[in-house]
Amino acid sequence: MTGPDTSEPLIRLCGVARTFGQGPAAVVAVHGVSCEVGQGQRIVLTGSSGSGKSTLLHLMAGLDQQTSGTITWPGLGDKARLRPGPVAVVFQGPSLLAPLDVTENVALPLLLAGAKATDARRAAHDALELLGLGDLAGRLPEELSGGQAQRVAVARALAGRPRLLLADEPTGQLDHANGTIVVDALLHAATEAGAALVLTTHDASVARRLPEQWHMADGTLTTREVHSCSA
Repeated sequence: MTGPDTSEPLIRLCGVARTFGQGPAAVVAVHGVSCEVGQGQRIVLTGSSGSGKSTLLHLMAGLDQQTSGTITWPGLGDKARLRPGPVAVVFQGPSLLAPLDVTENVALPLLLAGAKATDARRAAHDALELLGLGDLAGRLPEELSGGQAQRVAVARALAGRPRLLLADEPTGQLDHANGTIVVDALLHAATEAGAALVLTTHDASVARRLPEQWHMADGTLTTREVHSCSA
């Protein structure tokens, strides 16, 4: 088992590509990406639909496998132990399970990872309270607004005490007011957890909220800073 090195970047990608399909029908979603995400960074990843943003985020999360290149998590440890824990993902839709109440939805990933029920519920309670959602604890997903449900999804990600928080178009299904509240929750959650945040969006008003901007176009990443992959 590989242990984390807190002096290293949380994640390093070197020459990473992801191709879907084969032959003439092949689609290159990510092409030759080299980058690093360090401790506490706040990065927004912009680009049009189909530019490769979501694919890159899924690769960072270990949810997808690159076609070529290397991905390592030197500051986080072994890939098999990334979630729930060191890496948390917030998707475009909240993906809450209808039969479970809010507390149960937030606690579920921890339970599936083997946490004791009392510990998982305590972590869920703490995450909900941190985001000001304690009054929703006993509600079912059908009783929540879209903005509330997405904030619960942020709490679910936060419950595992992540060091890298990845958010894929988290405001894509929300109006401006609720989108602002969700971005506020993400920034607050990242600060409280001491986590780095990488957020994808095509919304310029959301992009302006984060200090470092990366851009994807036709599967290629451009950043404000060039990272070396020689290490």
